[in-house]
Amino acid sequence: MSQHNIIGSEAFTRGPMILVRQYRAGGARRRRARTAAAFIAGATAMLLAGLVGAAVVYGPGLAG
Repeated sequence: MSQHNIIGSEAFTRGPMILVRQYRAGGARRRRARTAAAFIAGATAMLLAGLVGAAVVYGPGLAG
């Protein structure tokens, strides 16, 4: 969500441009970190499922 509080037509006035020097950082970084964590968790789950599947398929052949 946006952190701006623009009311009415103040966004379209021809006044001087104001540079934003401070803003609340971290929103995009948190979202990127959450996406990376979800990707790693999914990849780990798929790897574990693959290992379990291989053990089920090849396990009986290795025991005898």
